[in-house]
Amino acid sequence: MGEENRVEKSIAASKKKRISRKDFLKLSSLAGLALAASGSPAAVLAAEGEPKKEMSGLPKEGADILIRMQDDLLRALAKPRDARKWAMAIDVRKCIGCFACTIACKAENVSPPGIVYRRVLDLETGKYPGLKRDFVPVLCNHCEDAPCVAACPVSATKKREDGIVDMDYLKCIGCRACLNACPYGSRQSDFGQYYTKNTPKLESYETRPAFEYKKEWPRVNGKSPIGNARKCHFCIHRIERAVLPACVATCIGKATYFGDKEDQNSLVSELIAKSKTMRMKEGLNTKPRVYYIGLEEVRL
Repeated sequence: MGEENRVEKSIAASKKKRISRKDFLKLSSLAGLALAASGSPAAVLAAEGEPKKEMSGLPKEGADILIRMQDDLLRALAKPRDARKWAMAIDVRKCIGCFACTIACKAENVSPPGIVYRRVLDLETGKYPGLKRDFVPVLCNHCEDAPCVAACPVSATKKREDGIVDMDYLKCIGCRACLNACPYGSRQSDFGQYYTKNTPKLESYETRPAFEYKKEWPRVNGKSPIGNARKCHFCIHRIERAVLPACVATCIGKATYFGDKEDQNSLVSELIAKSKTMRMKEGLNTKPRVYYIGLEEVRL
């Protein structure tokens, strides 16, 4: 009998220690909330009683890169336009090919079929077992010496004092000279197409106005931007309201950085100065304002 009592007590004790699926999910949720609230996974993962160690590659507490870039943006906007020079840095080692930036850009700018400001090249090279896959986001490089500006016969494309190459849709005659002049293939023509055309309903999300270049552009056949050349503009309408570009804010891998290159304290300026960077087709001497980190590791 004594042995049976010990077994029964052992079973009862083990039942008390068991965690139901419901309780497990509750504990998991609480752990997740603690992780999110801490601002640093290292703080949660450090063993109790052990000194907290910083995990490499993670920002310090309170220094998330999006928050830092937001602060950089506000500081840049406090300066005159000609005193700031916008630039972008892309760390291709962190790009996971999720295409979140592409989708966010299309949604932000209501871009139709055939218009993609932010493409992601999916590059697969080699043969098994030496197969390699790389993702490289590409966009308008906002060149310092932009061939598209010189090619436009009506001065619809110009370079702003802050380095952005922008478009005047009302001046553009749709001749496509800029498309031919761009060595990066970063411009496309808007032919007035719709994804939901010839379906039971032309969806309202395709006909809503865009707000490019800080103006409202209703999508109406025969009116701009239909018939115009279109391209990335670093989300002028967002950054001049102190909001980061859509592609930067939605990058899952936090591989895209934006800010004032003239500000040595900005994250983008720091990365360009301290990292090994490359720019697309540098031999053309167009002086792009988009810098790539890790591009030398990509098999092009």
